[in-house]
This record gives sequence, C-alpha cells and structure tokens, in this order.
Amino acid sequence: MACDRNPAQLSAYLDGELASAEAAALELHIRTCPGCAAEIAAALQLRRSMAAARERYTPDPAFKQRMLLNIGVPSKPRWLSFIPATVATATIAIVLATLLWSVRSSQQALRQETFREIADLHLSDLASANPVDVVSTDRHTVKPWFAGRIPFSFNVPEFSGTEFSLIGGRVAWLEQEPGAQLLLGLHQHRISVLIVRDIPSIAHALPSSTGVENRASFNMSTWTSGGLRFFVVSDADPQELSKLTQMLRQANP
Repeated sequence: MACDRNPAQLSAYLDGELASAEAAALELHIRTCPGCAAEIAAALQLRRSMAAARERYTPDPAFKQRMLLNIGVPSKPRWLSFIPATVATATIAIVLATLLWSVRSSQQALRQETFREIADLHLSDLASANPVDVVSTDRHTVKPWFAGRIPFSFNVPEFSGTEFSLIGGRVAWLEQEPGAQLLLGLHQHRISVLIVRDIPSIAHALPSSTGVENRASFNMSTWTSGGLRFFVVSDADPQELSKLTQMLRQANP
C-alpha cells in the first residue's frame, strides 16, 4: 500500500524540526512503513557521504600553519598612528567581539554536527529492518558479543523487572571511533545507548550534561565514567530517560 506521508515531514524529522509529540508519532510510523523507512535510510546515507567528503577536503593544520608562515605578521599601517585612541580602542573592541562571536559560532556548529551524527545513528536503528547485529534480551549474551569488536568493555544493567527491554546491540562509529550501540524498548519508544571512548574531540564537541536535555526532536543525556562516554538518545519522556541514565551510571561507576 502506498504511503501518503508528506515527504517534507520526513525531512523535518531528520533535521530535528518536529515537536516531540509529532516526532514520536512519526517514529512509530517509520517502524511500520517500509517506504518511509527506506526514504529515511537513503537520506541518512546521503548525509554521511556528504560529511565524509567535507572531511576529505578540509585543509589539515599543517597547511594552515604554512599559510600563516608565508603570509607573515603584517606591520602596523602608518595611517593607524593618526587615529584617535578612542577610535582605535573601539575598533579593537569590535574586532575582538567579532572573533569571539566567530569562535562561539564554530563551537555551536561543531556541537550541532556531532549531535546530528549521534541522532543519525539512532535514526538508522528506526529505519532498518535489522537494526542490531546481536539480537537478545539477555545482557549476558549482548555484552560478551562486543568482546574483540570494540577496544573497551562495559557493563549492561539488568533490565528484567523494569519498564525497559533490551532488544540487542551493534558496533557503531562516532568520530571514527568504534563503539557499542544498545537498542532498548520502552512501550512504543526506542532508545539508543551509545558508548565510546572519551576522546578529546567528542568531549570538546559535546560536554557532559547534568541531566536530560532536549535537542531538536530528541531528548539526550551524556556523561563520562571510567574513560568512557555514554549517550542516551530517544524521544521518550525525559523522566524515563533519567531512570535509564541512573541505571547505566550504577552499572558503570
């Protein structure tokens, strides 16, 4: 049966522009509609290809340093000596403010890009017919599966008797780092738990949060423990994600 879902809504969902309730309804639809799932998967693949191309053609720090050495430090223009001190001070203040704004804008863009990469991993699970490589509700089956596939170990909480259900896991990549991605169920929602090594680039892009934060259409919590970085992403209720966060923290002190 053909799906009459508006393509613009799928695009808005990918960009995190939907309200939480609308995003949750669309997430449920994606898990039951092969057409929309395929469209989401194709869009994610295109986004990743573009990100890889952008990194490929980004000049490395050595190139930037060579350019600075070739340009040299310009001498002070003679006309500056005729500018009153107040005007010069105001000019310097404007330049510094511009530089500060530029740095903050770059940091914000970096945070958005890193979060989008994490959100895309979660969306891939929703759009895939086989979202996990190891399918099991038993933590004693899922945890050993990662041995030898990632360069660290972690603990999986006991979910039996709670509102959370373990679906399985797979190896995921963030900032070219291999990590573990667990997929959990909570009623009609899906929750992704991403665990990677706490490397400087990730710490700089997304600092640890003090609680569950809303970012675009998703709620996310992130923290570090034992040299590892944890991310919990879903459109589920923030209070429920807080419970899951506490369970993971207790299992990985």
